[in-house]
Parts: sequence; C-alpha cells; structure tokens
Amino acid sequence: MTYESRIRQLLQMLYGEDQARETWKELSHILREFSRQKTGFPAQEAPLSEKDALLITYGDTFHMPGVPPLRTLAAFIDKHLQNAITGIHILPFFPYSSDDGFSVIDYRAVDPKLGSWADITALGEGYRLMFDGVINHVSSQSAWFQAYLRDEPPYRDYFITADPDWDLSSVVRPRTLPLLTQVQTAAGPRSVWTTFSADQIDLNYANPQVLLEMISLLLFYVERGMDILRLDAIAYLWKEPGTACIHLYQTHAVIKIIRLVFDAVAPHVMLISETNVPHEDNISYFGDLIPGTNRTDEAQLVYQFPLAPLILHTLATGDASRLSQWAATLESKGLFFNFIASHDGIGVTPARGLLTESQIQALVERCLAHGGRVSYKSNPDGTQIPYELNITLYDALNDPSRPDAELDFARFMASQVIMLSLAGVPGIYIHSLFGSRNCQGCVEKTGQARSINREKFDYRQLDARLAQPESREGRILNEYRRLLTIRRKQPAFHPFATQRVVTIAPEAFSIVRTSLDGGQTILSLVNASGSARGIRLDTRTLEIPSSQGWLDLLSGTSYPPDVTWFEIDLRPYQPCWLTPRQQF
Repeated sequence: MTYESRIRQLLQMLYGEDQARETWKELSHILREFSRQKTGFPAQEAPLSEKDALLITYGDTFHMPGVPPLRTLAAFIDKHLQNAITGIHILPFFPYSSDDGFSVIDYRAVDPKLGSWADITALGEGYRLMFDGVINHVSSQSAWFQAYLRDEPPYRDYFITADPDWDLSSVVRPRTLPLLTQVQTAAGPRSVWTTFSADQIDLNYANPQVLLEMISLLLFYVERGMDILRLDAIAYLWKEPGTACIHLYQTHAVIKIIRLVFDAVAPHVMLISETNVPHEDNISYFGDLIPGTNRTDEAQLVYQFPLAPLILHTLATGDASRLSQWAATLESKGLFFNFIASHDGIGVTPARGLLTESQIQALVERCLAHGGRVSYKSNPDGTQIPYELNITLYDALNDPSRPDAELDFARFMASQVIMLSLAGVPGIYIHSLFGSRNCQGCVEKTGQARSINREKFDYRQLDARLAQPESREGRILNEYRRLLTIRRKQPAFHPFATQRVVTIAPEAFSIVRTSLDGGQTILSLVNASGSARGIRLDTRTLEIPSSQGWLDLLSGTSYPPDVTWFEIDLRPYQPCWLTPRQQF
C-alpha cells in the first residue's frame, strides 16, 4: 500500500469520504511544496547506537550577561559534554504565556529572550535535535485563539466549544483544574475545552484544517533542523464526549498520519511519544507492525515512565526485586527512551500495578519529607490521587536533612548506572549532570510545584563549581562523563542489544546485555542497598563462559578465570559492568 493510499484511508476513517478527499488534496499540495523546496536532508534516519545519549534541557538553563541563553547552553555543551552526548532535547523554546513554554503563543518563532532560529540550527550542526510538538493545545494569548474570541473564520472552528448536553463524566484528567473554561466571544459566552489549564486551549482535530495546519508546522520544524519530534501530551489529542478522551483510536490515527508524512518526505525524522500513563497504554504508541517489516507505524520511541518510580523505590528500600520483576517482562516493538529525571516530576501513575498502593504512598511520604511537593489528579468520580512527585532526583534519593556526601553521591550515581544499562536510549536531564537540589525559591517565585526542579543558573558561578573536583557538582559531572565515555564504546549497550534479567540477590539489580552480533556480553550489576555486600556470581547460572576471567569496566578490577563461581565485594550502591576478558 502506498503512502497516499494509507493516508487517505486514515483520513476517511477520521473525517468521512467527502472531507477526506478534500483534505488529501490540500495535504498533497503541502507535501509537494515541501519536497520541492527541501535541500540537504538525509535520505533516511541515522540509526541509533550505543554512542547515543540525549540531553534534556530548557533553552535558558544557563545565563551570562549579554549572551543569548541558547548560546550559553551551546558553550556549556561544547566545554563539558563533547563526545558524551549526541542529541539535545531543547524544551519548548517558543514565545509562551505559562507552564514554562508549554502554552505556546507562536509556534513558528523562537522566544527572543532565548535567542534565534540561527542559535537553534547552530546546535543542530553537531547534535540531533529534539523539538516539542505541543500540538494538543495553544496559549489563550495566541493569534489563533484571539481570532476565535473575535469569532473569525477559520479560527472559530479551531477550538472545542462545549455543548451543555455533552456527557463529560468519564473524561480522564491529568490535573485538578476545571475541564472547561468559560470565555467571552463576539458571538457570546462559550465554554472551551482546557485539559491542562485555562491558559492552554485544546485544539479541535475533528476539524481537518487543524490537522493540516499542524502538519505544515511540523514540516517547518524539519526545515529548521528537527531530527526527533516529541509528541507532548499526545494521549489527550482527540476529544469524544461520552468517552474517557484518552488513547482514542482517532488519536492513534493522527499519529499514524504524521508518521506517514515523515516517512514520505522526511524519513530521517523520528517520533517519540510522551504519555505519562500505565505501561500497556504507553507502549500502544509504538503502533502496529507494518506487514513484512520489523517497523511500527507510530512512534519509533516511547518514554519509559515506570523506570523513575521503580528506581526510586529500589534505592529507597535497598530491594531490587520489583525493578527486576518489571525489567524481566519488558518487550517492545520499538525503542524505550529511558529517563529518571526530567523537567516534569516523577510520575507515579505508571507505577500503579507495579508497586503496591502502600509502596507508592511511601514514595509520596519520602518526597514530602525530603522537601518536595506532590501534584494530584482528579478521577471521574471526583476523588483525587497522587499524580506526580515534584522534587529533584538528587533530593528524592537523598535526605537533605541528613546529608552524607559519600553515600549520597554513590546512591545518585547508582540510579544513573541502572538507567544507562537498560535496552533503549538514555535521556539525561541537565540537572542530573551536577546533582541539582530542590529550588524552594523557584516554587515561591512561580507558585508552581514543578519549578522546584527547573532552577536557572548563572553560568560562570556554576562553571566555577564544576571546576572543583571535590564539589558535589564537579564529582557528579566528572563521573557522569566517565560513564558515558565507557558506555559508548560497548556494543553490548546498543539500543537493540538483547537484555536478560538475572536473579542474584534481592539487593542486586543485575541484567545481561549481549551485542547484536553476539561478540560482547556485559553483566550490569548494581548494589541497591546502603550496606556493603558480598555477591556470589555463579557463571553457570549467568550462562556467560569466561575462560580468561572477568573485567569490571567501571573499576578496572579483574576476576579469576576458569571458575564456576566467584564472589565480588560491593560497597554501598556500587555498580559494576562485568565482561569476560576474552572479549578484549
């Protein structure tokens, strides 16, 4: 089936035969114009490998007088992360009115307080760039919504005007704010759909012109250097009264159309879905396998949301059993984007069914005890449950009121080694590179709980701290760079390399990774407890022959050859990457 026939089939499913025909005419014109003008784009996506790691950052994380923040970010990356990362997720860099960029006023502009399109494309000369597709909603201050308020075509149909007779009782909410917001328009008062806040007005994808507008926008991003499109909050895209309005088949159809568009005219661009939901729902955004291939028809990558709460539980309790049980079940048709910290908090919804309610409550209490906040969401029955822990990862793992520099450092780095060891592609929040602490002043300034993990820095002051190898910031950055340098040389850490969980001891998280060609095997072993442990390794159980002994890639320690078992002494939270010596 051709790209055209598949797109037309999906359009007909969404809009009916007549509207689909007219929509295809307009869409085919957009694609022809893009193909005619594009120059220098890769013919296909560059394959991901063990060398790949992506940095997650706001464009204004660092400041220097007289220098646009995007250029200061580039200076930080050039100085500290060369040969460590290969891609950058620059969080929304557009003019915005709220939610730290996720309420976009102008999709096609760079916020002048950050820099310019030239600064974005300059970053793209050395790294893959991930852009945010904030396509579920726009700012109430956007030109589109202001035209809606004036009741001007075509924008009067770009948003969802609620009917009082609609049944919205089943709608799933990620927030406790009202679902509908009343506004005054030239045609009188109306209630518009606002999934996330009164300033973030949901778009009406039942209108095919909205879909066409967004496809044109996404191709504009390709022209500006986008290699990966992050589909922000994509699960809520399509609204259908009387349903939960999450994970609807129409939403999946829209993603399939976007994927087909990229496959047809920009095949180097990858999709990643951001859906903070339980695991089975999350992996549905890979889509379906394309007949006769090993490729899926939606996102190539999905965020691995359960990982953060499971690692936090593991290192808080010293018991890796739950994490190991979950990791042993992981199968996917695509790649996981492994992350344990981001600009958002630590979602607890994906942990439901993996952790007990009492274990989740323990994480909530730990967050509050460590100076964090907890965000809640509303259920259809009006009750509220914890949705997200708002806290820096460093302080979630370590008690700020009882600091222990050595133990805190080891515990934090253990969390990163677990993430870096798993199949998939690692995503590293910039604050994890130097162990940011809770920014209580940021919360007081904005009134937003998520601001606790979004501190901005004077670049020169932070750089001075990073230059001190004994400082918390300097130690963590140096160790992180060392881990990434070692990791990128190991084919066993290829994103698609096989992964096998082995049970050694409750306090040990241990997985075996084997390269695609079978030429390298690595046993990643992490002591998840705060006590020293002697871990007995049985080479027969591991099924890894080693006639010449073992080497720990992290410490350089060698272990004996030609034995059926040996014991390895691990300090609290110590990790190892063990590989048979004959592979060197």
